[in-house]
Amino acid sequence: MIIYIPCDSASLAVGADEVALAIQAEADRRGVAIELRRNSSRGLFWLEPLVEVITPAGRIAFGPVAEEDVASLFDSNWTASHPLHLGHPEDMPYLQKQERLTFARMGITRPLSLVDYEAHEGFAGLRQALQLAPTEVVQQVLDSGLRGRGGAAFPAGIKWKTVAAAQAAQKYVVCNADEGDSGTYSDRMTMEGDPFMLIEGMAIAAIATGATQGYIYIRSEYPHAVATMRSAIELATAAGFLGERILGSAHGFHLHVRMAAGAYVCGEETAMLESLEGKRGIVRAKPPLPALSGLFGKPTVINNVITLASVPIILARGAAHYRDFGVGRSRGTLPIQLAGNIKHGGLIEKAFGITLRELMFDFGGGSASGRPIKAVQVGGPLGAYVPESQWDIPLDYEAYAAVGAVVGHGGIVVHDDTADMARLARYAMEFCAIESCGKCTPCRIGSTRGVEVIDRISNGENRPQQVKLLRDLCDTMVHGSLCAMGGMTPFPVLSALNHYPEDFGLAAPTQLAA
Repeated sequence: MIIYIPCDSASLAVGADEVALAIQAEADRRGVAIELRRNSSRGLFWLEPLVEVITPAGRIAFGPVAEEDVASLFDSNWTASHPLHLGHPEDMPYLQKQERLTFARMGITRPLSLVDYEAHEGFAGLRQALQLAPTEVVQQVLDSGLRGRGGAAFPAGIKWKTVAAAQAAQKYVVCNADEGDSGTYSDRMTMEGDPFMLIEGMAIAAIATGATQGYIYIRSEYPHAVATMRSAIELATAAGFLGERILGSAHGFHLHVRMAAGAYVCGEETAMLESLEGKRGIVRAKPPLPALSGLFGKPTVINNVITLASVPIILARGAAHYRDFGVGRSRGTLPIQLAGNIKHGGLIEKAFGITLRELMFDFGGGSASGRPIKAVQVGGPLGAYVPESQWDIPLDYEAYAAVGAVVGHGGIVVHDDTADMARLARYAMEFCAIESCGKCTPCRIGSTRGVEVIDRISNGENRPQQVKLLRDLCDTMVHGSLCAMGGMTPFPVLSALNHYPEDFGLAAPTQLAA
């Protein structure tokens, strides 16, 4: 009997290791021969630990499984008679309604099994890239419409084309895995659950641009991701997918893992480069662009985890296959991370164009508290709060920008009607004050003044004048900050102020006038 139990951080946090030990002990006690396989999580976090068993009827899921459930599962012979029986995972509506391209293997394969990875289209994209000229590889990425999934949404192919055209003896590929946005975990899931996919994407980027060295900058709070990526790199190198001659070709690529410095601002690409070079993570002025003068002053491709992890399927199936998903200029799929006060939080990979209302109710099942949903923050701690009047806007970069919101990294944090939006707005300013690198005045000083002004508004001190002051301050931060840290902090503040004035003690909309 083959039994699968996830080994990612989310599953471990709710007892997956303990359940695995209990299953093995119970099997030994009963004299039942089993093979325990530690797979990745499918991202249905309210059902973790999700245990799957290979039966004559196929792969059957049970969950959430606790240690005390193990004996009864064996008593039921792992059949539909058990109350935790969920049936075939692929038939579950939560998964059935998704378009899993990047996350196609998630929950199915063992993270560090090259055999599993190759059995599910792994390295097909890399092999295809080796058959093409580097310029053709770049063109595939351009034609796919892939844009940076880290939040900036810059076309990935343009970055690659710039680095490929640059003349330098040394070039780099850097993966920014400093996933620090609230409610986000798709990078972590990828690195812990399907690490070879990221390795393959980075190797393809190296082939396309002429880079020979690569770095994965992983946030310090992800020890399991760091360990898994290091092991995966060793395995991939030993098997010839990395090293001096990738799969016997003339292309060489060496990959390294670096643990991040624990600073939110290092999610910004130039601050990350400073940290990688052993310096304090402070934002660099642009130009020069990192594509021309990046790591150690050399041409550097910088993409986030999901951007690079999306590349293998583009090369394996062709640019048109990927481009056919999505809407407008937002092509392909986005791994959306549903978190906060939500009944069914988890990973949802959908083509661009789905709405927040569909995500929260068709997938999420409404709030976990059972109360009405009041606000949804999209795009991390610097993302806008989206009111119900905007929940039917298609999730795409341009549509969200048009209403002053951002898609960002795809993190969605839900709040019910007990949320105090003035306190959440204050938190945004306070977060910026704590995490600012301090290089530019609008961010460093503006965020501190922002906290003070919001406190005065909340205390009822000359509110109309203080609201005007807050708006002026936000305008300065948006247009004067050196990077998105200060430039985007006003997004949650202004959206809370505009859409939830009553939480600031502003009864009449006329009090909101700038």
